[in-house]
Amino acid sequence: MRRHRPDHGLTLSQLELLGEVSRTGVTTPAELGARLQVRAQSLTDSINELLTRGLISRRPDERDRRRQLIEMTPAGAALLEADRAERDAWLHRAMADTLTDLEFDLLMLVAPVLRKLALNDAKAGTLAP
Repeated sequence: MRRHRPDHGLTLSQLELLGEVSRTGVTTPAELGARLQVRAQSLTDSINELLTRGLISRRPDERDRRRQLIEMTPAGAALLEADRAERDAWLHRAMADTLTDLEFDLLMLVAPVLRKLALNDAKAGTLAP
């Protein structure tokens, strides 16, 4: 599926970071690092690239001016939505071209279980290995 990613110029790690900002809302680089299991310093280049592209914004925390808050911009939300829509379209085409009706039905039965597992993993703040 990675071969079928839209050409928006973002790396997979930048896209993952953008998705995490989307899920968490207003957050800090340290919180993003913890959720993505990387050091906040390692995120600096990706954060700066997303800032330069106008996909996220950064502002000082009103309560602690030493901290920076990161949040999604409308442009970032639009890019994520377009990326998801293109991946969904590719997946639907691949399923239609590859799966039998029975395989498709089985997949639809399993999908809610997989979603439940993914949501539980996201709530726990862990990522699959």
